[in-house]
Amino acid sequence: MTERDLLPILGQPGRERSDAARNRDALIVAAQQLVSRCGAEAVTMDAVAEAAGVGKGTVFRRFGNRAGLMARLLDESEAAWQGAVISGPPPLGPGAPPRERLLAFGRSRLTSNLERADLLVAASGADTTRSYAAYSFTATHVRYLLDELGVQGDIALLATALLAPLEVPILRQQVDVEHMDVERVLAGWEDLVTRILGPLGD
Repeated sequence: MTERDLLPILGQPGRERSDAARNRDALIVAAQQLVSRCGAEAVTMDAVAEAAGVGKGTVFRRFGNRAGLMARLLDESEAAWQGAVISGPPPLGPGAPPRERLLAFGRSRLTSNLERADLLVAASGADTTRSYAAYSFTATHVRYLLDELGVQGDIALLATALLAPLEVPILRQQVDVEHMDVERVLAGWEDLVTRILGPLGD
């Protein structure tokens, strides 16, 4: 069984009418551009509707509320990131040794979670299925790499230990509150990897 067979990827939307699909795509693109320009906190449903050229009611019918819209943007971002892990270029994607892939995973996950931190906060209160699916994907990926590396011990708990420092609440505490440099946080995470795997060449 390959890693692709094991990983629980976020689902894709079912079939829909072409006009509904166009509205959805226009709303997502508009929301993404507004978040990029103004930050998630400043984005309103009115602004998204205006930017997409649709009525505000269309936004609410499609996403339910603002948290639902932000959750959908997270889904789009997470699906793209998962695609890079599954089939993107190495070392994040397949083709590199498992140790290199694990280190690339940590760098990429830390960076992407910091970039999406405000979006994650804005999506709080939406359906938690997305959060569970995202965690399941990362946990399965890390467990797979640890197994490939022949790591001894409780792989599930070791994977949790590696994932916890990459979660948004911990990253925001360290970077925003304690003012730690991102490179310091990353170096600490890579040190944790070395302590679990052993020095290179062992």
